[in-house]
Amino acid sequence: MGRPSQHLQTHEWIGLPMLVAMAATLAFAAPIRLFSLPLPEPIFPMALAFAWAVIRPSVLGPFALLLLGLFLDMFWGTPFGLWGLSLLIVYFAALLTWQLIAGQGPQALWIVYAVMVFLGFGCAYILAAVGAGTPPNVLGSLLQYAATVALYPVAYWLTERFEDADVRFR
Repeated sequence: MGRPSQHLQTHEWIGLPMLVAMAATLAFAAPIRLFSLPLPEPIFPMALAFAWAVIRPSVLGPFALLLLGLFLDMFWGTPFGLWGLSLLIVYFAALLTWQLIAGQGPQALWIVYAVMVFLGFGCAYILAAVGAGTPPNVLGSLLQYAATVALYPVAYWLTERFEDADVRFR
């Protein structure tokens, strides 16, 4: 739960989660195999894009997402802007539907999160297909999508942790 007596500190709800998402991306890209299968490579910043829009719309969130998107583009060698745009789509979709999803239970939010992540992945898939001239592997994309949807507890934890610090919830 959040701390109602304390103000929302930018380094707590944007800075630290941003660094953790970058570190998790690096860790999951390590050539480690479990039962001869590689680790899944979820798009950790997608959970942040959803949570930041629900926690507190801010000018800092989109800039942080652009930086995270550029980090992903450089790390994976994708065209610049692919992941930044995809993350911003998730952020703004959550921002536009915030009034509808506020007060919903965790299961309903998970469905909304999955739909918004699907929008972000759809954008990334189309941009990657157009940029490369050939579509990415569908099964790999679906597995990456499923791994990213499985990150919903992280997004939910962030929203629960900081909702009391936001004046909109008081």
